[in-house]
Amino acid sequence: MTAVKKKSKVRKSVARAKNRLTIFGELWAFMRVRKKWWLGPIIVVLLFLGLFIVLTQGSALAPFIYTLF
Repeated sequence: MTAVKKKSKVRKSVARAKNRLTIFGELWAFMRVRKKWWLGPIIVVLLFLGLFIVLTQGSALAPFIYTLF
């Protein structure tokens, strides 16, 4: 692989990472400008619950967790 192709791959991956970060940056700017601080805890709880469900999906705890919801 040539150096030019490697650089273009790196640039593409950096651009993808920036696009992901801009979502969080825009959310933070929205909350800061509009003074919607109450959205922060809601987003954190939703992310925690989603991560919790994904991580326990293949475990023996899955049937018990699904009965909670």
